[in-house]
Amino acid sequence: MSASNADRLAESVNKVSVGRVYDYLLGGVHNYAVDQTFAEEQLRVLPDIRDFARSNRAFLARAVRYAVDQGIRQFVDIGSGLPTQGNVHEVADEVAPGECSVVYIDNEPIAQAHAEILLEKTADPDRHRAIDADFFDGAKLWQQVLDTGVIDEDEPVALLAVALLHFMPPETNPGRVLAYYRERLPKGSLLVLSHIHVDPSDTAALEKSKQLSASYAKKTNSPAQPRPREEIAAFFEGLDMVDPGLVWLPEWRPSGEDDPYAAEPARARGLAGVARKV
Repeated sequence: MSASNADRLAESVNKVSVGRVYDYLLGGVHNYAVDQTFAEEQLRVLPDIRDFARSNRAFLARAVRYAVDQGIRQFVDIGSGLPTQGNVHEVADEVAPGECSVVYIDNEPIAQAHAEILLEKTADPDRHRAIDADFFDGAKLWQQVLDTGVIDEDEPVALLAVALLHFMPPETNPGRVLAYYRERLPKGSLLVLSHIHVDPSDTAALEKSKQLSASYAKKTNSPAQPRPREEIAAFFEGLDMVDPGLVWLPEWRPSGEDDPYAAEPARARGLAGVARKV
C-alpha cells in the first residue's frame, strides 16, 4: 500500500463514513464506533432510516435479478460501498451461476479494502473486480472499468447508481457526469437508480429530513439531501423507463418479500427506477 493510500485509510477510520453507516443500518460488521454513534443519533431523529436501508437493498436485489432475466451479464456498481448482505455478484450468480461479471467502484479506502477481501473469499477473480475511483472521475473511471478486462464495452451493461446521487449536492452537477456514463452504455443496457425523496405533503418528514441533511453535512464525508421527483426523473433522460416507472422503493416490481413499507410505500422516502437504452 502506498503512503498516500495508507494516510487515506487512517483518516477514514476516524471519520464518519456514509458507507459504514449504511452497513451498520443493514446489520453489517464493517463499521466502527464513530459510525455506530452517528447512526444511532440519526435513528433517534428518524427511526425509519434503518428500514429505508433495508428496502433500498431489497430493491437492488430485485433490479439485479430483473437485469439477469433480461439477458444482461455485466454490472458496473458505482458507489458500491461496503460489502454487506446481498452483494450484486452474489445475487447475479444465484440467477445465472458463473455467467455474470461485476465491477464494484468506491472512493472510500476502507470500502475498497473490504471489497477486495470479500471478492478474494467469495468471488471469481476472472469475473468480479473492485476498483478505487470516484463518481466524478468520468472518463478516467470508465477507462478503469474497461481496464479490468471483465467488461465488454460492446455488450449490454447494467449501470448501478443505487442510493448514491443524494450524496451529490446540486452544485456538483451529478446529472452531467451521469450523462457521460449513459452515453458510454451500449444499446440494451440498463440504468438502475434509487434516491432519497420525501413526499412534499409530509411536512413532518420534510423537517426531519432537513435535520438529517444538516447532520450528514456536518459530520460525514458526504452530505445527503433529497431531490424533487422531477430532478430524479431527469437522471434517466434519453432512456426508456421500465414498468412501473419511477416509484417508491417497495413498489418497484415487488416479489413478495417482507417489506416494512409495503402498506405505506411513501414512508420508504426513496424513489427507484430502471431504464433501458434503446
